Amino acid sequence: MTSIWDTKADAVQKGDKLRDVSPLTKKTNVDENGFTHYIFSKLLFSNSWYTIPDDDLELFKKFVDGGSRSYPSDGKIPCDIVAAEARDVLNHIVACSNDSSNPYCDNAKKALKEGKKAMVRGTLKLYLGKYTSRDWRRKRFTDDIDFWCFQISVLDHALKECGWIKNKETGEFEKRVSWVNPDTGETRYEALCAANNLNQLLDFGAGSYLEGTRLKEIFNKKLKRGHDVDLSDIINVALFNNGLNGRNKDEWNDVWESFEAATNTRNSRITSNLISLCRYSLGIADHLERINNALDKYHNKILDKNEYPDEELEKICRTSIHWMQYLEKNGPDATRNMLHEFFLEQKDEKPLHVRNLRLFAGNVLKLLNSKYEYLKIVFEVE
Repeated sequence: MTSIWDTKADAVQKGDKLRDVSPLTKKTNVDENGFTHYIFSKLLFSNSWYTIPDDDLELFKKFVDGGSRSYPSDGKIPCDIVAAEARDVLNHIVACSNDSSNPYCDNAKKALKEGKKAMVRGTLKLYLGKYTSRDWRRKRFTDDIDFWCFQISVLDHALKECGWIKNKETGEFEKRVSWVNPDTGETRYEALCAANNLNQLLDFGAGSYLEGTRLKEIFNKKLKRGHDVDLSDIINVALFNNGLNGRNKDEWNDVWESFEAATNTRNSRITSNLISLCRYSLGIADHLERINNALDKYHNKILDKNEYPDEELEKICRTSIHWMQYLEKNGPDATRNMLHEFFLEQKDEKPLHVRNLRLFAGNVLKLLNSKYEYLKIVFEVE
């Protein structure tokens, strides 16, 4: 068994072996055709500062407060802060490409050949491309921007013009950024890094991981590494896309090549990552279904001033700059109605997300099992 998949996998960083991928031993069984069925339980990502309440009303309150679901992150800086910095750099390169007198004009045009969003990878590509829900984009954190640019001189020029400073020791550009913590009002400061992944490709020959900036190439890396943050990111794209409709339909269908390639390796670590991906997908689907039920029961409570007085309403709005601006412009009564409409929209969206995740997990399991049919093994998640 242990030679087929890793029962201890990396959750946060390489070598930590914090994720247990053991089946439910009492439920392992052999069917009449000689196939061994390994049964796994559903999972949610661990969160030390948040316990999911059993009561639906408390779950609704957690949802309103913005804490109904956590997102594993690999940094400390909110993605919206990082995205603003990335846009500045990309827009500067666009400006260079539009100025024929600029010495970087030709290189800028080459860099933008596939569009400016094709110049970023990873978290920021998912953010800028809006492959995920607003909730993910609001709560995900990171510490760096992964650029992908063959025209290194124009990228370096843009970074310098946007206030980035090159660290002589690491060779990466850095910039100190600040933002206000919406819960405490505290101003936070952190160092943001900008790396050109092309340099990594050239310096370290990491071509098997870093092949480009398309969604399937980002997934290729995330499936191979398989930390919690990687699996969470994949899931948050999957719940928002089903291949049948939506703005990213073609890319989502194209991404399936990543899963085909991953399962074809029959690598024990990747197999473990795929099993975990299905366990988390189905666990989150169940959780989203509970949130939907809570919204269905209690969405009108936001309109009750005794439940949510003005000072509590302001606290809720601090979690979103758009909500805060709406409150300042329109006042508390209009904001309550706006939030109520938002909750109703979420109530309508959640069942679709649940269906997408269950369909996704089922397809991944079907694909994975097809690769181990010759060993008479079946993976299942109950």
